[in-house]
Amino acid sequence: MEDQFWHKGLRKKLVTSLESKGITDINILHALYALPRHYFMEKAFEEMAYEDKAFPIENGQTISQPYTVAYQTQLLGIKKRDKVLEIGTGSGYQAAILGLLGARVYTIERHRILHLNAKRLLQKMGLKGIRFYHKDGYQGLAEFAPFDKIIVTAAADEVPQKLLDQLAIGGHLVIPVGQGTQTMMRITKKTGGELVTEKFDKFKFVPFVNGIEN
Repeated sequence: MEDQFWHKGLRKKLVTSLESKGITDINILHALYALPRHYFMEKAFEEMAYEDKAFPIENGQTISQPYTVAYQTQLLGIKKRDKVLEIGTGSGYQAAILGLLGARVYTIERHRILHLNAKRLLQKMGLKGIRFYHKDGYQGLAEFAPFDKIIVTAAADEVPQKLLDQLAIGGHLVIPVGQGTQTMMRITKKTGGELVTEKFDKFKFVPFVNGIEN
């Protein structure tokens, strides 16, 4: 895998554009600059890898727009050693960003081919602290709960109760909710289990689907 000088120049330009759109967390911006996005995309899209756009990957899924990745990550408020559950591994790009921020990442993917591809790529890149699971995201990972942060990278009709149950006290769940266009929501679990919901901007994600595909 190669990371040419011109790739770094394009990443710097991308990071500057994300700053102008309201991404202020310097650690997230550094992670986006450090991570070669073209590694996660088909060769045909390499020259467009640092445009702020989503692109198709296998099984009708997408690698998210960098702004969306940065936006969700910023809402999470990642701290080093945070235990983070990601629903929807996809290309592995979001999991890699979380890993670069020092989180302990548990990532679930329902499509076996995407699960295997992401696991292979991130291990080849030498990224540590990321565990991969081919499972149903609606079920979460109760055996490893509670999680400090939970991020869902697919559009849900409603917030799955099992994910709320697996959120630690003081933790955040960030999830896009709605049909057609989704509202980004951050749900915080307070002492005593009270849930506080905040609503943010509108986005478009692929659907959050039950079950797994082999």
